[in-house]
Amino acid sequence: MTPDRSAGLAESARALAAGEVTARALTEEALARIDSTQASLNAFRIVRREAALAEAEAADRELAAGVRKPLLGVPVAVKDDMDVAGEPTAFGCRGEFPPVPEDGEAVRRLRAAGAVIVGKTNTCELGQWPFTEGPAFGATRNPWNSRHTPGGSSGGSAAAVAAGLVPAALGSDGAGSVRIPAAWTHLIGVKPQRGRISTWPRGESFQGITVNGTLARTVADAALLLDAASGNHARDPHQPPPLTLSEAVGRDPGRLRIALSLKPPFTALPARLRPDVRARILELAEKLAQLGHTVVEDDPPYGQIGLTFLPRATVGLAERVREAPHPELLDPRTLEAARLGRRL
Repeated sequence: MTPDRSAGLAESARALAAGEVTARALTEEALARIDSTQASLNAFRIVRREAALAEAEAADRELAAGVRKPLLGVPVAVKDDMDVAGEPTAFGCRGEFPPVPEDGEAVRRLRAAGAVIVGKTNTCELGQWPFTEGPAFGATRNPWNSRHTPGGSSGGSAAAVAAGLVPAALGSDGAGSVRIPAAWTHLIGVKPQRGRISTWPRGESFQGITVNGTLARTVADAALLLDAASGNHARDPHQPPPLTLSEAVGRDPGRLRIALSLKPPFTALPARLRPDVRARILELAEKLAQLGHTVVEDDPPYGQIGLTFLPRATVGLAERVREAPHPELLDPRTLEAARLGRRL
């Protein structure tokens, strides 16, 4: 199937501010698209119908009163590892999870920017795998080809954006969980630095390897969502200086020096890229060179990155498993990884 390309984030915000559409109408359209595709795509774990419509009506009142905010009235989605007040945060796990009392910092900032949170998107169990499926919710499908996965672990957010269910969504990324789904669904996925988008109520997620990031259909929309969600809780351990990323959209970057690496970073033994993957990367490098940039083949000094990643990832899993209300329902692979984390 070919995804339905609804209006993007920036265009939706502009139309709302201009009075060309109401927040309730946009939210009703998003909810209708979610309903019509849930059986086939299965992008959402939680759909906040009544709450989202109430938020949209509140946004319409603000718009009518002349209030202007970056995302006022625009429907967006967040991954189900982020706290949304009144909703459970199951993070891909089976069992009953209690509703959380308040928004996480990233969601709070989206609300402060005026966004309407229509729902929480599917993710594999505790974000471990590069696909989005599990016994808690089934399989999420790729809008471009329903026989394929959208990737993971932010596959629900990617599927929702690629299919035009929402104009943009938040995901999270430790080892590719935004970037893999972005690549597999033709989106712009950004994994920013630690602290750019807060992970509070966790100062660090998975021992600092996981951060929140954006999924959108254009660079401008990705920057707009990143700006809206960025910022920190007072107790965040990482608080980078504020930036306005939207200002960089469309700006000529000048001639860049670009390193082209063909070396996989996480392998203990020598590994090579598949020929078709290598060919595509070289094709991209050639296009960049044709645009006037300097492209030089060079590998980053990865060192033993896999050996440093493993303990942080598994210790992070052990922390999450300790918090799970029904650990007996977790995947055996999850429990084994948590045991390794406790040993490490």
